[in-house]
Amino acid sequence: MTSTRSRNLLKTLPGLLISAFFLWYTFKGISFAQIRALRFAHPSWIFGVLGFTLASYTLRCVRWTRMMRPTGASFPVCARVLMTSLAANNILPLRIGDIMRVFTYAGDLGASPSAILSTVILEKLLDIFTLVLLFVVFMGSGVAPHYRLVAELTLAISAIGLLVILLGARILEAPIRRLFARLPQNHKLAKIEHWFVLALDCIRQIGISGSLLLLLQSAVIWACEGMIFVSAAHLIGLVTDRIGPWQAVSAANLSYLIPSSPGAIGTFELAVRTSLLSHGAVASQAAIYGLALHAWLLISVTGAGGLIFLIHRFRIHNTRPLLKEIETLPAELP
Repeated sequence: MTSTRSRNLLKTLPGLLISAFFLWYTFKGISFAQIRALRFAHPSWIFGVLGFTLASYTLRCVRWTRMMRPTGASFPVCARVLMTSLAANNILPLRIGDIMRVFTYAGDLGASPSAILSTVILEKLLDIFTLVLLFVVFMGSGVAPHYRLVAELTLAISAIGLLVILLGARILEAPIRRLFARLPQNHKLAKIEHWFVLALDCIRQIGISGSLLLLLQSAVIWACEGMIFVSAAHLIGLVTDRIGPWQAVSAANLSYLIPSSPGAIGTFELAVRTSLLSHGAVASQAAIYGLALHAWLLISVTGAGGLIFLIHRFRIHNTRPLLKEIETLPAELP
């Protein structure tokens, strides 16, 4: 047990150090008095923050339920599992929440881990595509050419990935079966072929119209997320142009791709500060805005997911510690 905990600490330590560096870099030169000076300039906008947060995460649950429709999973179960996994991602390393969604809750969802994994991958691709599109659309004129090039390349790659998954699922199964038929037959290769076929079948059942609906839902989800940033900017009286919060929401959420501590602490704040500086914001106010907004998102999502998790465990009389469940996660897809 001691050696396991030591290995887990070694795995999380680099992320914590990265987060500490980004936080230091973001807040260097900013005094604690400036942070304490944060005030609600327009209190009525708090309803915007609350309302758009609720809308954003409710729509995420609706979207994932739509992805899981071929498996027959219901909205209450999908919502519980998704919110629990998001909460776990915020407090546990290595995206454990997504792993739990695939393995731990496969029985609750009545689906194979492979089918769930295909929806998780599709969900990430939809989010990355929408976020990069937002970033490119609202990119300031002062952005360096190489950053613009990277953003446009990422947009092209994510768009191609989406097209391959959504439109190619119907035609990929036969070539994949032929490919595996030519390979030496063994148990592991048979399992890999089985995973691919299940994943493609789940995506194929979503259909073209269903895929377009998912893309529309993703656009609405991130519009709501953007309005959280806009509402928070009005709430504290942040001085920036109309584009600033929209570039901040894309950059902040893309910062989750950078290895760091759970919840992207540090990388989120620096991404928000950098984005807003290019749109006329004061450095200290932009950094404090990013910190306060990130704290709200972490507390609200983790709190909601944790509460849902605890209520469900109480209802089914599950007293097994969560860390014990994580330790028993399988090392590979069954």
